[in-house]
Amino acid sequence: MSTAEPTSRRRGRRPAGQDTRTALIEAARAVFAENGYDGATVRAIATRAGVDAAMVNHWFGGKEGLFARAVLELPFDPLELLKILRNGPDEELGERIVRTFITRWDGAGGGVFVALIRSVSGNEQAGQVLREFFQKFFTALISSIGSDDISLRMTLCASQMVGMGMIRYVAKFEPLASEDVEVVVRAVAPTLQRYLTGEIG
Repeated sequence: MSTAEPTSRRRGRRPAGQDTRTALIEAARAVFAENGYDGATVRAIATRAGVDAAMVNHWFGGKEGLFARAVLELPFDPLELLKILRNGPDEELGERIVRTFITRWDGAGGGVFVALIRSVSGNEQAGQVLREFFQKFFTALISSIGSDDISLRMTLCASQMVGMGMIRYVAKFEPLASEDVEVVVRAVAPTLQRYLTGEIG
């Protein structure tokens, strides 16, 4: 009997057709959400995914690469999201942003946001990538509608969205943690809209 057989069975497609790469990404999101970046180990992630730890290096080049794919790449394409959000009146942009982010974060179970925030507190790379994401995203969005004070508006918008995510998914303050999406939109969107297009100074 070949000693390589158990390893070979772990490569490629897993039982029920689940791809090894997908299994690792899902397991990584769960482990990073529970333990943050520093507390998560490659072995723990691989064990949860039901694959050999060597698969992390094979697919992602190590823990850092897996973290970048599973957590730092949020569950949506930023360019695609910008197109969706720009499709409508500028005065309703705040509503579209809040509704879209909450809907997609809720759809991912909040786990991606939780993993990101818990990792940011102990990993400078995670914090830098989070800052870069919101900086690029909101700078592009605000520039497209012609508002001034882009840097200040960008940071204010980011503070609103990160703060909302913290309360809903990490601290889980009720009733916001389980509130209906449209209720949150009506409550938060006017503030975000002012940061986007209103007087701020």
